[in-house]
Amino acid sequence: MPAKDIYHDAVKQALIKAGWAITHDPLRLQWGSKDMYVDLGAEQLLAAEKGGRKIAVEIKSFVGPSEIEDLKNAVGQFVLYRTIMRKTEPDRELYIAVRQAIFLELFEEPVGTLLLESEHIRLIVFDPQAEEIVKWIL
Repeated sequence: MPAKDIYHDAVKQALIKAGWAITHDPLRLQWGSKDMYVDLGAEQLLAAEKGGRKIAVEIKSFVGPSEIEDLKNAVGQFVLYRTIMRKTEPDRELYIAVRQAIFLELFEEPVGTLLLESEHIRLIVFDPQAEEIVKWIL
């Protein structure tokens, strides 16, 4: 079982505040003999639907010595998990959760916007102190 990110509890609480039920902590993915773990699985039940919206959330702290190295690792992990989930959990959407400061410093810069657009990366932007979701990037 992987170690929890330093913002794990803040993101979990933010999702709960936003009306999501945490269904997996972590969400196990398996392909062949390889096990992988997405930080959180959640579901939002909608009154008009029998089934709800399902998401998987990979939390990224971006506290390493290089933002670009952290970005490369996050995008690579996102692409790997998304590829596996398309086969194993096609009704679940994958998101990367990042702090608002990282979103402003990295994902609103040209390199970040290019990756968001070209790789179709979904983001949850959160405030770790308030434990709230600030923005969804679909």
